[in-house]
Amino acid sequence: QLQLEESGGGLVQPGGSLRLSCAASTSDFRHYEIGWFRQAPGKDREAISCIQTNNEVTTYIDAVKGRFTVSRDNAKNTAFMQMDGLKPEDPAQYYCTIAIRCRSSYRNDNLWGQGTQITVSS
Repeated sequence: QLQLEESGGGLVQPGGSLRLSCAASTSDFRHYEIGWFRQAPGKDREAISCIQTNNEVTTYIDAVKGRFTVSRDNAKNTAFMQMDGLKPEDPAQYYCTIAIRCRSSYRNDNLWGQGTQITVSS
């Protein structure tokens, strides 16, 4: 059964960096596209970015452009999101999802990682 495991969240000071990982339990990882989303308390889940099988990246939120960088390592069946210059408005639960095609939204019954919390505080 395909599963996603996220890691890398935590507490960071404003301006700090974190790197999230999303590891998939499939050797067919290279055929899938990986989306990154976040959900802050009381808000809807929003799409951050998506990396295609050809490594093309779509970023959906202007506020993270130039700060968040997504990548993938198909040999390790893992996608990454490097988050630099974290701001007080970035705290949320961050999720990855896996799909055949990148989209700005997915149903809840799509496969999601368990989520990882990002907190930005001095």
